[in-house]
Amino acid sequence: MSWRIFPLLAAFLLVIGVPFLLRPAGGSSTPAPGIPRLIIITPHVSQISAEFGPAFEAWHKRTYGTDVAIDWRGPLGTSEIIKLLQSQYVAAVRRGEIRPNGECKPGTIDYDIVFGGGSFDHGRLKAGEGVTVSESIDGKVVQRNIPMSVPAGFAQEKLDAWFGQNKIGSALLYDPQQFWIGTALSGFGIVFNRDLLGRLGLKDPTSFEDLADPRLQGMVALADPRQSGSISTAFDAILSNYGWDKGWRLLREMCANARYFTNSSTKPPIDISLGEGAIGLAIDFYGRSQAQAIARPGEDPAHVRVGYVDPKGTASIDADPISILRGGPNPEIARRFVEFVLTIEGQSLWNFPVQNADSPRLDGVVLGPKHYQLRRMPIRRVMYEKYADYLIDKVNPYELASDVKPAGWRSALGIMMGAFAIDNSHEQREAWKALNLARGDGHFPAETLAKMEAAFYAWPVTPDAASSDPSKALAFTPENFKQIRDRWRVAQRRYEIDYTMFFRAQYEEVLRLYNEARASQKS
Repeated sequence: MSWRIFPLLAAFLLVIGVPFLLRPAGGSSTPAPGIPRLIIITPHVSQISAEFGPAFEAWHKRTYGTDVAIDWRGPLGTSEIIKLLQSQYVAAVRRGEIRPNGECKPGTIDYDIVFGGGSFDHGRLKAGEGVTVSESIDGKVVQRNIPMSVPAGFAQEKLDAWFGQNKIGSALLYDPQQFWIGTALSGFGIVFNRDLLGRLGLKDPTSFEDLADPRLQGMVALADPRQSGSISTAFDAILSNYGWDKGWRLLREMCANARYFTNSSTKPPIDISLGEGAIGLAIDFYGRSQAQAIARPGEDPAHVRVGYVDPKGTASIDADPISILRGGPNPEIARRFVEFVLTIEGQSLWNFPVQNADSPRLDGVVLGPKHYQLRRMPIRRVMYEKYADYLIDKVNPYELASDVKPAGWRSALGIMMGAFAIDNSHEQREAWKALNLARGDGHFPAETLAKMEAAFYAWPVTPDAASSDPSKALAFTPENFKQIRDRWRVAQRRYEIDYTMFFRAQYEEVLRLYNEARASQKS
């Protein structure tokens, strides 16, 4: 066989293997002939599908008297899921299977439901991002997007019974048009290693500001906001809650303490439990699950080596939604799955202990998961009002959530953090180290320290890409941000390079000032 055939063979095996890679270890069942199959694509870990799959199938049999089977596809990142769905919908539009008004037959696409992810990503499904149709109206060609999700169609009375007020902090629990409906809550807080913090003389964190403590240099584990949507949400919440000036300053100091910037939001909790970092940002269930994984049997969570906290009043609490997809094979069963997840039985799977002799019952059904403690926060308020004693995590997210609405600066995170931190990580750390040494030296020249502070926290201006007139350059301020964002759309890569070079020069200036002052002190 010619060696040239091997790349083709590898590609072929990869293609035919993708459907198998999209299946988690548990939760899918093999239906008998004639049994309807619900196909769910999800970012959720396999433990979640292993609990919700069999539970839904049993509930459906009891409630509707018929069998159903779930076919799980995933776990995949939400960005990958959206790209996959975009390709299917665009292809269906081109084939004429989806009409300009959105009408299509069941089975037009391969999946029934997207289960999990943040409200931001499910909003992208609702917006039909990347799925454009054209039609002629009064002689004019009009383009618009077709939502990839469809309204769930529940009566408002049922939604009121499930949710009460459609609000947690500044966020919604479900889309008012029901294009997505929250099923659990996700917190974005701090995961930490108590042993390492203790050695550094630090207590358990209570605020995001604790991550900026200079004693944590090289000990903060962070994810790259350009790669992780969940961590972007956490950074966005910090920026919005603290405001433009203080928020950016805090983010810069946190990044200056960073050990690394990973492309996986699951890595920091694991590394922190192994002592490869002292503290970091994490989604609540990643942090709590890692704490549970390393705890000794019966150990008090307050004393486990790894801890997690949602800073009260500044924590971002977001709905973890479900969306029914347009043109999925089984829309009615999809709707029933949403209904099940919001029952008390479904909600108990998120945060109850594994079923035991003390587990509560409801209508003869034992509540809670059978195999895995999922450590997620239920979305229904009744779970905190009536079943709080059964929850593993004794927190009420409705009391923790920030009331501050996102300020609309999220799109700046990847660009600016990439420039001032991730792509200048070594330079920033060295400048931060020098700055804090100068701050701690009672004999360091005050005038030089002030110049170092100004250089470290400086911001670049954004020139007009179409003009050489320096008067058209924009300072990086909240007032100018909308115009700056418009300029990024035209020449983002150019600005990213310019910003990176600017920050590198600023950090070099911090070091130059420090070294000159130290040399003068010694002479």
